[in-house]
Amino acid sequence: MLEMTREQFEELVSQALDRIPPELMRLMDNVAVFVEDEPEPGDSDLLGLYEGTPLTDRGEWYAGVLPDRITIYRGPTLRMCETHEDVVAETEITVVHEIAHHFGIDDERLHALGYG
Repeated sequence: MLEMTREQFEELVSQALDRIPPELMRLMDNVAVFVEDEPEPGDSDLLGLYEGTPLTDRGEWYAGVLPDRITIYRGPTLRMCETHEDVVAETEITVVHEIAHHFGIDDERLHALGYG
């Protein structure tokens, strides 16, 4: 397995977020991004997770709720990648994938676009 500290991986996630176009970042609403070492047991291959209410599903009722949560998992990403460059690319794909869920884009469409 490729070695990378949590701090180094967090920096890659931060860099991936920095590459999101500013006009999209401005549209994101009430969402926080986290890095965790591992997903819940049973999901050992999960690279990222979006938890919340997509922008497309929010209505007048949406007020005073906790932020949506995007979590990027270090362990599974490092286990599936062979090089540092692979980790950089996979982290960027995962960040874009989870942000897309915030915008209401489903897995089928993301896979079609190459962000599966």
